[in-house]
Formats: sequence, structure tokens, C-alpha cells
Amino acid sequence: MSDIEIRPATEDDLPAIVAMLADDALGATRESPDDLAPYRAAYELLATDPNQHLVVAVRGDRPVGTLQLTVVPGLSRRGSSRSIIEAVRVHADERGDGLGSRMIEWAITESRTLGCQLVQLTSDATRIDAHRFYERLGFEASHLGFKLQL
Repeated sequence: MSDIEIRPATEDDLPAIVAMLADDALGATRESPDDLAPYRAAYELLATDPNQHLVVAVRGDRPVGTLQLTVVPGLSRRGSSRSIIEAVRVHADERGDGLGSRMIEWAITESRTLGCQLVQLTSDATRIDAHRFYERLGFEASHLGFKLQL
């Protein structure tokens, strides 16, 4: 695992990131790896927002993992900032060797560095293995989440 670098994603990483996002039953229905235009537009927004941290885990020159860390300033909890971990993916060839844990540990450490007092994430209700993974890392299923498609 010492040959893995976690670094900010670049636009050149988008094909690999989108491929990882699409590489499961849920992602296959909502991602379009053959049309990178909307991802490039989204990347430009992320790249210019200091509260957005899109990263890749790289082995050699190959992105093998990704996640997005968002810092949200707030008034609740005595004016605390929180971070939200989203879109955690590990390339199929790299699963089971601790890379996901390392990426989440990076996100937690980075959240502390950025002054956050809480780290949160959501996981689709059908991702039972992911729920066990996050619980092993100390996360608690403390809230019920709701979403509204627009």
C-alpha cells in the first residue's frame, strides 16, 4: 500500500473516475462513461470551489480509487463545519487490500486538518457490504436519510 498516492484529481483523471463510478449495478444505470462532457463541466465547478476536494488514489500513473470530500460550514453544533464523503470507489482490481480504508482514513485526517468537527456520509440502502465497511471504520448509522430526485 506504500506505492499508493492520494492526490487531487485532474481533468485527465476523469475517464478513470467515471469508469469507477459506473462499475457497479447502481452506477451502471446512472453514469455515462462514453459522454464525458457533463463530467468535465462538473469538474470545473469542483476545481474552483475551495470546499470541494475530489481526489484519486494512484498506483503508478493509474487512478485506482476516488472519493469526493466536501466541507460544509454551519451554524449548528456551535458553528461547526462538517465534511461529507461522497462517491467512494475502488477499482475492481484493487478491492480487498485495504485501499478503501486508507482513502477513508485520508478523508478523516483531511477533515480534521480543515477544521471539521464531524464527518458524515450516506450509502445507498442496497449497499449492505459498504454499510459493514463504514461501521468497521467507526461510522454509526445514526440518521435516516431522504432524497428527492429533481
